[in-house]
Amino acid sequence: MSSLDPVAVFRTEAAECLEAIETGLLDLTHKLDDKDVVDAVFRGLHTLKGSGSMFGFDALAAFTHHCETAFDRVRKGEVPATAELVAAVLAAQDHMRALVDRPDADHGDTGQRLLAQLQAAVGETSGGAAAPAAQPAPVAAPAAAAKTTTWRIRFSLPSNSMANGTNPLGLLDELRDLGECSVKANLSAIPVLDEMVPTDLYVTWDVVLTSTQDRSAIDDVFIFVMDDMELEVEEVAGPVAEQAKAEPVAVVAEVKAEPVVAAPVAAAPAVAATPEFKPVEAVPAKRESAAQADQRQAKAAENVRVPAERLDELMDRVGELVIAQSRLSQLASASADIALRSVSEEIERLSGELRDTMMVLRMVPVATLFSRFRRLVHDLARETGKVIELVTEGESTEVDKTVIERLADPLVHLVRNSIDHGLETPAERLAAGKSEAGTVTLSARQAGGEVIISIKDDGRGINRDRVRAKAESSGLIAPGQPLTDSELLQLIFAPGFSTAAAITNLSGRGVGMDVVKKTVEALRGAIDITSLNGQGSEVSLRIPLTLAIIDGLLVRVGNGSYVIPLSAVEECLELSLEEDLRSRGRSFISLRDSLVPFLRLRDLFRTGTKPDVHQKVVVISTGTERVGLVVDQIIGDHQTVIKSMSKLHNDVSTFSGATILGDGSVALILDVGHLVAAGQQQETQMRVAG
Repeated sequence: MSSLDPVAVFRTEAAECLEAIETGLLDLTHKLDDKDVVDAVFRGLHTLKGSGSMFGFDALAAFTHHCETAFDRVRKGEVPATAELVAAVLAAQDHMRALVDRPDADHGDTGQRLLAQLQAAVGETSGGAAAPAAQPAPVAAPAAAAKTTTWRIRFSLPSNSMANGTNPLGLLDELRDLGECSVKANLSAIPVLDEMVPTDLYVTWDVVLTSTQDRSAIDDVFIFVMDDMELEVEEVAGPVAEQAKAEPVAVVAEVKAEPVVAAPVAAAPAVAATPEFKPVEAVPAKRESAAQADQRQAKAAENVRVPAERLDELMDRVGELVIAQSRLSQLASASADIALRSVSEEIERLSGELRDTMMVLRMVPVATLFSRFRRLVHDLARETGKVIELVTEGESTEVDKTVIERLADPLVHLVRNSIDHGLETPAERLAAGKSEAGTVTLSARQAGGEVIISIKDDGRGINRDRVRAKAESSGLIAPGQPLTDSELLQLIFAPGFSTAAAITNLSGRGVGMDVVKKTVEALRGAIDITSLNGQGSEVSLRIPLTLAIIDGLLVRVGNGSYVIPLSAVEECLELSLEEDLRSRGRSFISLRDSLVPFLRLRDLFRTGTKPDVHQKVVVISTGTERVGLVVDQIIGDHQTVIKSMSKLHNDVSTFSGATILGDGSVALILDVGHLVAAGQQQETQMRVAG
């Protein structure tokens, strides 16, 4: 079994730490006096610095140290938290990411420039003036004037601490740096040799510290392991303090019936090797019960980090299992063997449960996607001078992880366009009778087998006259060509289309919106857009829940089999041969007092076969648009394992993929969005001709 690369593990944990720091900084922009958030950011910076130093990322540790020091001053009340400080540390955080990803690269003078900005931000008060010159005076005061306090500290670390890279001696050394320190190591919890786990830690410590530092300095020592350890800190005074300081430093052990001399040494070799520790009498300690140990180990095992590529491999295996199970079901249905049918049904049930479990493992909440835009909106607000509020809704909605990854860039383009084109400046909003702050809302909700992600703003809306004028001048449409409102708004997704009067750092080059549409269509999704003048716009992305296994409707056209995604199917109707002949030339069916265009897949695919006597119409939709697909036979529901098309078929837009049926044959998966668009185009052409 291959072991994990420690540096790769560090990079993963560093990315999570940087995300937590960024979240804290963005929270701090709304409430600069929130001490809990300041402490959280400080702890994150402290953790990142220590971890970076441990894994050899010295440049990262040295750079992060300055940011940590700045927030330490804020935490102690020496300087206030300001918007300038938050912006400086956010910019510094980007440099930290670069130092994590490319530690050996030449980053130029970026670090020095960012540290200069940080220093300037820390040197400012809330009013922007420099800090008073008299402020450093207390630092220069004699050390004798500081108050001396004696602290009694008891702490124990999780049993797997040393296996995870935590060295208790480092914590003790940091405590010694704070002042006069005596240490007692309690070895009474060490089991007999046969019961001992070599990688577990059984030692706990009692420390008496006399220092001029306050309680927060002690907490900082344990900041890396604070969440999992047991820590007691109490202040002692008077004779009790003198007695505590007079007690000798010791390593203690409770020796059991078996005279195993090597047991304490094996359990804590590093402690035994420290000169300050001298063996004395035992100190009584409460032994951890077996139930407590099991509970602690269970808590540590609640979450397991698994590389994404392993999930992908497992998903492939589950897909192959579903295909094999389909083959088995087909063989069993054709057999008279009752035992074979029974086994087939059991395997079908188990494979279905395994498939559902696997799908859940791949699902992640869209909160992981939405959280990235807080930083983007913060930076764009500073760049454009606009006041922007970001609102997120439906963050618990879950989507396949692959969908999340591929939607990140399209959503960036849409959010940037909402801010640049949609939202007005504060002066323009006030003149229009709106609030000074513009709102961008990111929302997600599940609708059947789809997730609808919307980007909505309360800005000026889309100027349809400008869109039409730009489309006509670009040759996208003919002058005066009749278009529905939906068709007109969809023109903004054409390549190179832009109505911006000037090119800015945000937009205006007409690059991005066409990429958004291509990406969404590659995910088998669709885009809807609505806009009201003076009230804002909303872009909705309709995305399938998963890209791996879907429920499909298996149909036959001619001699071939095809799969229609079941989430897009509205209903099925029968189309007799007489009705088919009667509708030749118009391709419309009447469906509850409305006309729905339909496509004859037999003609579209050029099967060269005669239609069945009783054809079927499968009505599919993408939101508000509907079209019927005429097929020869509806075979039934089918668990569809999606296989990508080869590069030779990239330009075949009618199909989004393929799947393998139980008999080993291949069925193509229809691209619903393309077929609906083709049907609507056919409808428009017939209306113009009529």
